[in-house]
Amino acid sequence: MPENVIKIGIMSREDYKQRTIAIAKGTYPLKKNEPKVWFESLQSMAQVLNSENQRLLQLIMDEHPQSIKELENLTGRSSSNLSRTLKTMAHYGIIELKKDNRRIVPRVKASDFQVEFGIKRQIH
Repeated sequence: MPENVIKIGIMSREDYKQRTIAIAKGTYPLKKNEPKVWFESLQSMAQVLNSENQRLLQLIMDEHPQSIKELENLTGRSSSNLSRTLKTMAHYGIIELKKDNRRIVPRVKASDFQVEFGIKRQIH
């Protein structure tokens, strides 16, 4: 898988909790090709990867802003809204926020996404 592709999994919070416990107990070995990023639902994934945020990612890749302030000027989005969005995307590993002197520079880590989910998973 190319470096800029993130594999996303969709799993309920309860199933994710059971999976985490099973991993800790050693009864569920992690597989190499499993998603590294998990969302609770398709809706929660869609909120993070909505069309406005996809345009934001494209803008960051195209314009290479050197600060959050520069990105604010490019997007016209308010500081608090933009900051919250960037922190959420950084939490999921979609972007990184690099500190450069006193500035925070946004960089896109993933521009392509593979989504994996099923109706019911068995975690032991």
